Amino acid sequence: TVHYELKTDKDGRFIQVGVTPGYYVVTCKKTGFAPSSSEVHVMIAETAKFETRLKPVDAASQKTLSKSDELFLKGNSLYGSGKLAEAAAAYGEAVAIEPGSWRTHFNLGLTYKKMGRPEDALAEFTKAVGISPESYSANKEMGEALAKSGKFAEARPYYEKAVSLSPADPDARYNFGVCLINAGESEAALPQFQKTVELKPDYAEAYYQIGTILIGQNKVPEAVASLEKFLQLAPENEKAGVAKQLLQALKK
Repeated sequence: TVHYELKTDKDGRFIQVGVTPGYYVVTCKKTGFAPSSSEVHVMIAETAKFETRLKPVDAASQKTLSKSDELFLKGNSLYGSGKLAEAAAAYGEAVAIEPGSWRTHFNLGLTYKKMGRPEDALAEFTKAVGISPESYSANKEMGEALAKSGKFAEARPYYEKAVSLSPADPDARYNFGVCLINAGESEAALPQFQKTVELKPDYAEAYYQIGTILIGQNKVPEAVASLEKFLQLAPENEKAGVAKQLLQALKK
């Protein structure tokens, strides 16, 4: 939803300040070369560095790639306007022209996800992560798509990869922890939730998960503290009732 467009200096360098923290796709284009797209993670009070090298192409190939780029941007505009079917059609045309574009497969996957077409979304995320295995967003969405279909063991390596790509992201840690629990690996999940609250002390759901795991380890005082912290942060959460019942049982 946020778009920046700028030119490099004569040495090919550029800088963009005031960017809201998050994940961005940076696409570099120059006449006579094939466009290149990579994902960049912008963090608070840090400089995100990015480097790419463009490959030369002939005029005919560049014209084809430019058409794909136009369709990609059209798809983005339609997606932003809530015209999902039209956006999917535009992205579909773009990937037909340029099947090696991970960003287009990824956005098409997001569109299918929002349209309630999970199998089609998974197919596109599979292509996106295959083309760009170092993309945090592609690995995250791949893990989520597999987890939602109950394939937790298959989702595990994608969530784990997302954590390795963005170790300071509390959501990545939390998602990986939940996947581990669903895969029957609660002991391995605990440090992920503990790291989550270390990174984001007000991450309520993580305290709930920590509390329930500690109950299984018979660490009652620590479990009570975690569940009380959860209720303090999220008293209206759907899990609040269960947390209160657990605390009553633990304090008897």
